[in-house]
Amino acid sequence: MASWHKLRKRVHLVCFLAFLALPFLNVVRFDIPKERFYFAGYELWINEFAIVFFAMMFLMFLVVASSVFYGRVYCGYACPQMIFSEASVALETWLRKRVIRKFAQWKPAVREAVARGLFYAVLAAASVGLAFIFICYFVEPRDLWRRLASLDIHTAAGVCGAAVTLVTFLDFALVRQRFCTTVCPYGYLQGLLGDGNTLLVQYRDATHECIECKKCVRVCPMEIDIRQSPFQIECIHCGDCIDACGEIMARLKKPNLIHYAWGEKGELLSDTSPRPWYRRVGLRDGKRVVVLAVLLFYASGLFVALGMRRAVLVQISPVRATLYRVGPDGRIYNQFRYRIANRGGKPGAVIFSIQHLPGATLGMAPNPVRVQPGESVTGDFEISRPAGRRDELVSHFTILTNTVPDRESDAIPMTFLAPTESQ
Repeated sequence: MASWHKLRKRVHLVCFLAFLALPFLNVVRFDIPKERFYFAGYELWINEFAIVFFAMMFLMFLVVASSVFYGRVYCGYACPQMIFSEASVALETWLRKRVIRKFAQWKPAVREAVARGLFYAVLAAASVGLAFIFICYFVEPRDLWRRLASLDIHTAAGVCGAAVTLVTFLDFALVRQRFCTTVCPYGYLQGLLGDGNTLLVQYRDATHECIECKKCVRVCPMEIDIRQSPFQIECIHCGDCIDACGEIMARLKKPNLIHYAWGEKGELLSDTSPRPWYRRVGLRDGKRVVVLAVLLFYASGLFVALGMRRAVLVQISPVRATLYRVGPDGRIYNQFRYRIANRGGKPGAVIFSIQHLPGATLGMAPNPVRVQPGESVTGDFEISRPAGRRDELVSHFTILTNTVPDRESDAIPMTFLAPTESQ
């Protein structure tokens, strides 16, 4: 018999490790001071709206799709509030048992005070660590570590770190799962997202086999009775009651009374009868096809946007405060301005050249222009060509840019202005 509790705890461990690693690996991080959004190893600038939009929409619809297909699976298996709340309860219970076992000769009130004092001390240290990791999602970790080492509580990062530490401590010391039923709106939204084909935990006893042991109630982290209804807002679909009922009924050699089921009247998840693969994974009607299609659309848009993204962005614009100038050598000069942004993780350099402008010279130093990771550089340069009679004031040409070491090139159309007669 599968143990949903063990599976859930393994998922909790994976989620916790991911929570610790993500900001340091720049998988998902929003660096507020630098105005950078890190996603899947890419350093996105705040003006790259398309990629940030597709990333946010993909993550949002991922949660929506999981809710439509699998109900409150996020609450039970991946929600940080639930993971740390259960860890807090488990820590407090373990410390209380250890104190009672080690100091059985002490009075109960003294043992309780010692256990609670130890719990608060461990929780305080853990709150500092969790707050540090959380703030690392918004501030570069090395910079934040220097602030923490110097006990910085007067800058924005320091104040936020102290506030998050206090909120974390109070949350996991006093609030815990009460947050899920009083503050968090996700449980209420699930009532709108779910339907008759959404996975849920349900009590089914058509033959009245229930022996009223109430173990399902005792093991429930939300302290509810699943027998009353599968749609209780407190139910997070964790499956602990399924394990508890299965253990008791197995001793009596009777079938389990609590199951994961596809809707209130749908088939059981544990049903082994032949079914198409798409029904086994929850793809059971047109609504789910549409939800999956939207999710794939945003995933595809994000993939394409990331694939088309260039690490080094080059922008060139003419400076038209003065249309042109005539140099002492009689040549006609036009001024241009460049802006280079290195949005990658490696140093880069851009080589400039011109094309389709006979006799023209590029007056630019240095060339190539070097730019470090995360750096933006701007500068001006001039292009000159010999004076002479012309039929047109405007000449069209191209500025070529080549980026190394990425070997990306671009052709930027430009215009050169000159008098119609030599001066």
